[in-house]
Amino acid sequence: MRIGKNQPETKAPPASRQTEKLVGGLDRYLERSADALAARFGEETAAMMRREMLDEYRRLIPEVPYIGGRRNSHSGNLTFTARALALHRVVVRHGGSVEDSGWLLRQMMETEMERIPRVVRHGVGRFRFTRLAKWREEAAARKSQARQYPGDWVVEHVDGDGKTFDFGTDNTECGNVKFLDAQEADELCPYICDLEYVYIKAMGYGVRRTKTLAWGCDRCDFRFSKHGVTSAPWPPEFAERTCGEPKT
Repeated sequence: MRIGKNQPETKAPPASRQTEKLVGGLDRYLERSADALAARFGEETAAMMRREMLDEYRRLIPEVPYIGGRRNSHSGNLTFTARALALHRVVVRHGGSVEDSGWLLRQMMETEMERIPRVVRHGVGRFRFTRLAKWREEAAARKSQARQYPGDWVVEHVDGDGKTFDFGTDNTECGNVKFLDAQEADELCPYICDLEYVYIKAMGYGVRRTKTLAWGCDRCDFRFSKHGVTSAPWPPEFAERTCGEPKT
């Protein structure tokens, strides 16, 4: 059974119009990152793959679970993950690997971040540590505990310890993990998780994580630091693979 099958009625635009709007967004996203795709597969093949990605995404859109639309900030995460899955399926179809998909997604994320002026990015990053942002995060975490939508995230807010981190979140359920599992694409999930480091590095604050649901851990344990520094190496370190236990 598809996640979110019993989702409530919404006032979204007609499916065809909304679908083409979403597909158009992916098309612009791919246009801005065309060089990365061409560098890996060649210009002629890359142009063919881009068309296939749009077709694949168009087919995927009805399968993306509804979790509250614009009222839920995680809805954008699912939109991105569906785009990433469309890309991944086409990459594999053309002889690529999940590592190729991860590299392309990394290049695309960095391109998107570079479009935003550094002062704006860091301003958004600093806002996350304000009282208003904290209040919003705590309210969203409490709301998630109701589990209104099966395909949604479930989050617990964690107060900072005053030394090693300012605040944290524990995700005990993840919409990306659920969606990719339903689509039999679990191998892509760690690469989606790794993009958090790329994003937070661009925002100018620090994050530490020892567990992710993508690696079968009991939660994703984010710990954020206003004055911290985030590293986002490639290939990914996948430090969460051991779920916080020492490497063997």
